[in-house]
Amino acid sequence: MGTRSNIGIQNLDGCYDVIYCHWDGYPAHNGKILYEHYQDIKKIKKLIALGDLSSLGASIGKKHDFDKRVEGWCTAYARDRGETGVEAQHYKNYDELCAMLAEAWTEWVYLYRIEDGKWYYTNNPSPTWFKCCGTEQMQTSRLTPEAWQS
Repeated sequence: MGTRSNIGIQNLDGCYDVIYCHWDGYPAHNGKILYEHYQDIKKIKKLIALGDLSSLGASIGKKHDFDKRVEGWCTAYARDRGETGVEAQHYKNYDELCAMLAEAWTEWVYLYRIEDGKWYYTNNPSPTWFKCCGTEQMQTSRLTPEAWQS
């Protein structure tokens, strides 16, 4: 059974682009990969452009057989299995994002804020605060919902 997660980016105008990831969504896996391998905004946008993922890898990778995964590469439903309707979803604001998360079957949410250049995560449903990803920051840097709306 997968540990499902959402991975997204908060753009400077306050809107969000979000994808789904089916496997290994817990902070010790997906959170660690995002923090260690997705700090460059261009790479993060390429990740989001892949659309929904079966699994997150340290590298975006290239098209490969969905059933023969390449270690360390992302496996994407559209690129690697040819699915449609799995592109990133766009949310105009924090309220729209929260409405989606309330209905989502994901256990974890990861958001990158362009404004401060950091990854944040929370459990789902009903996120009430976000912790900053990264060993030295996990317990010290938190954002409340109000911070996402400003």
